[in-house]
Amino acid sequence: MKTPALLAVTLAFASLAAAADRGFVSLFNGRDLSGWKVPVGDNGHWKVLNGVIDYDARSEATGDKNLWSEKEYKDFVLKMDWRIKETTGLYPVPTVLPDGSHKKGPDGKDLITPTPNADSGIYLRGSSKSQINIWCWPIGSGEVYGYRMDQKMPPAVRAGVTPKRKADKPVGEWNTFEITMKGDRLTVVLNGVTVIENAQLPGVPEKGALALQHHGGFKDGKYSPASSLVQFRNISIKELN
Repeated sequence: MKTPALLAVTLAFASLAAAADRGFVSLFNGRDLSGWKVPVGDNGHWKVLNGVIDYDARSEATGDKNLWSEKEYKDFVLKMDWRIKETTGLYPVPTVLPDGSHKKGPDGKDLITPTPNADSGIYLRGSSKSQINIWCWPIGSGEVYGYRMDQKMPPAVRAGVTPKRKADKPVGEWNTFEITMKGDRLTVVLNGVTVIENAQLPGVPEKGALALQHHGGFKDGKYSPASSLVQFRNISIKELN
């Protein structure tokens, strides 16, 4: 039995937690994919399993295989948990430098390290270019690959969307994203660590749907490297303004 003092402390923490989550709306009810657009012809590969969104990278859709939100969003704070279930083979991973470029060898080519990998991500505002990456690269999850790899972008933009440190937990464990979009500015917090801070995404759409990304696939009895063997849970969003 809790003492009055302990009960008071417990209630105080509960009140603070409730205040912190005020304004957030759940995007996943834990039972089905209400509020999401399942790819036409998917045939049950995006599914709810034991209260989480589960994907096996085997969507049979002939078109877009990503799982899109029905609603579009402008400025927001998005929270979600995600985990990579397992890796799917070795993938040629470059060494990403703090400025977003790749480390080169004596021959001028990217230095590549075959690495166990899986790959997914979160599309923001309806755009694959503004994707927050989920993967096993040494640079860590949370980067915006489409902007980092765009040679037409200013150096400050490419460096800004490159994670400041790796904050991922080991494969199989749950991670937590808090993603904030305000105008063309992005901040990504992974497991309590700010990995992207106020990065600019020039030309990002003003509004658009969210998506959980399909990547890779299954063929001839095996997965291609970096396939999306992922799960998601506790997805909620607070619209700003």
